[in-house]
Amino acid sequence: MWLVGRPLHSADAEDQAVGKAIGLAVFASDALSSTSYATQEILVVLAAAGLGALHYAFPVSIAIVVLLAIVTLSYEQTIHAYPSGGGAYIVARDNLGELPAQIAGAALLTDYILTVAVSVSSGVAQLVSAFPRLFGLRVGIAVTLVVLITILNLRGVKESGKFVAVPSYFFIGIMYLTVGVALFRYLTGTLGRVIDPPRMEHIGALQGLTLFLLLHAFANGTTALTGVEAISNGVTAFRAPRSRNAGVTLLWMALILATLFLGISFLAWPIGALPSEKETVISQIARTAFDGRGLLYLATIGATTLILIMAANTAYAGFPRLSALQAEDGFLPRQLTYRGSRLVFSRGIIALAVIAIVLIVVFEASVTGLIPLYAIGVFLSFTLSQAGMTRRWWKVGRLPPGTVIHQKETALAHDPLWRLKMVTNGVGAVLTAAVAVAFAVTKFHEGAWIIVIIIPTLVVMFFAIHGHYLEAAQVLSLEDFGAPPRVLRHRVILPISGVHRGTVVALRYALALSHDITAVHVSMDAEKAHKVEAKWGLWGNGVRLVILESPYRLLLEPLLDYVKDVADRRQPNETLTIVVPQFVPRKWWHQLLHAQTAVILRLALINRPGIVITSVPYHMAPDMGELDAPATGGNG
Repeated sequence: MWLVGRPLHSADAEDQAVGKAIGLAVFASDALSSTSYATQEILVVLAAAGLGALHYAFPVSIAIVVLLAIVTLSYEQTIHAYPSGGGAYIVARDNLGELPAQIAGAALLTDYILTVAVSVSSGVAQLVSAFPRLFGLRVGIAVTLVVLITILNLRGVKESGKFVAVPSYFFIGIMYLTVGVALFRYLTGTLGRVIDPPRMEHIGALQGLTLFLLLHAFANGTTALTGVEAISNGVTAFRAPRSRNAGVTLLWMALILATLFLGISFLAWPIGALPSEKETVISQIARTAFDGRGLLYLATIGATTLILIMAANTAYAGFPRLSALQAEDGFLPRQLTYRGSRLVFSRGIIALAVIAIVLIVVFEASVTGLIPLYAIGVFLSFTLSQAGMTRRWWKVGRLPPGTVIHQKETALAHDPLWRLKMVTNGVGAVLTAAVAVAFAVTKFHEGAWIIVIIIPTLVVMFFAIHGHYLEAAQVLSLEDFGAPPRVLRHRVILPISGVHRGTVVALRYALALSHDITAVHVSMDAEKAHKVEAKWGLWGNGVRLVILESPYRLLLEPLLDYVKDVADRRQPNETLTIVVPQFVPRKWWHQLLHAQTAVILRLALINRPGIVITSVPYHMAPDMGELDAPATGGNG
């Protein structure tokens, strides 16, 4: 309890809601943190055309900011149209159907997992830029950070939000200071260039500056948009009025993101920043702006490292909520809908952490290695969300004024601006679809093919889960069920390894169920079998005992064969119950010293209809031993 905090009452749910200031820290840290690596990812691609091509990073960034404005406007509309949250998943489900909704869900879940892996790995990269000796420890540091963030989020949204708020606002302030100082020095002619720039990684043979290369750079840079959808997914986490608070927070986030991203991209060329895994572009701008690795430089690197690590918090806010929505609809395990003691979806949080850690270890905490997996899912969800909103406005435009149609998550009413909104979302859908395709094509051989396979695989899995739940609901339905079937005959099998107190307790329970009882002993030793038979004559209360010979010293196989034979010959409306004595030792590890017969029988017979397996626990006392004679006769 000390680790995640005291349990919260269900009535405290509203008190856990957050305002705009905390909401910006919780839901926007992912998008804001992408400013620390988006420019570098553009430069990585442009470097293939030579150092002279690096100045195209700023025009490419302008195009990305235009796309950001369109996507932000679309999600602003989504927030007000769907105040219950859910983002692309809910929009696609209500307007496009189940298949597009599950594609959006798969894309978003994949994006959230990669958000944790990429943001934490990028934060560690910033740390390594300042302290190169830590390069060999980057994987261990990243995994440790994921574990700490997981524990933090298990404590609840409000508490984690307060923790994230300080580094988030510190990052915003120090980044504006860094970019502002650098721009001032550039305008006054005192900025200079990077001293001792890092060596660029091997990029292969130089190639011409082609449209394909620029498109590749644009696709890389659109990682700056990752996390924009998080606020629309988590509207319910905001205080009332939820839609208004979430919408204002979204606009704040977009403005901060756009200005910082353009500032960093503009400064990269005049200072001669180079893309490198050894030192980030942010590090090069900071030490150029502040003339070395002094206090302000360290503050910049520290703030960037913290925001990148805290950016994972956005995924921890979004992934559990989205997985709970899909689970509620029957496309993921129902367990994901359960809230933990701190009113958060604990199982979703833990699942996210485990998968992200696996990715970090596999890709050795390399941002460049993880980025190709990242943006396809993001822009696929953008596309489906905006396509869904386009269809929504088309339906709204055909409603007579004053007509209101209530749907599961929203209400449709005529809007005089429906044409403008439909065109805006339609253009956004086309542009984001083009980016998704461009990213898939340009990054296919670098690892994007994995996502192209994973998303369809997840969708197939979702529908398989849904099919199971539909089948279970049909089988369990009471419609046309009639009267419950009567059990006319109850038959009990009591497996015994010996005759002792646990056996007698189990026999008492069996006698309470039925008088048709058969005790079964598997014999691997004739002498021991005779002793069991003799003692059963004293304590068995007249219940018949069957001795199964096992010449090959097998224990369970003869017993299973006997049970299956009895089950095959059982009468209609006859239930076969296997009553298994189970020892409960005083210490948990003592369980390892006893055969778990009930568990093994349950696993072996679970698919056999008409068989019930019951464990009868006997709590072992320190002086427990074999019974030598009946104390009071009878059945004890």
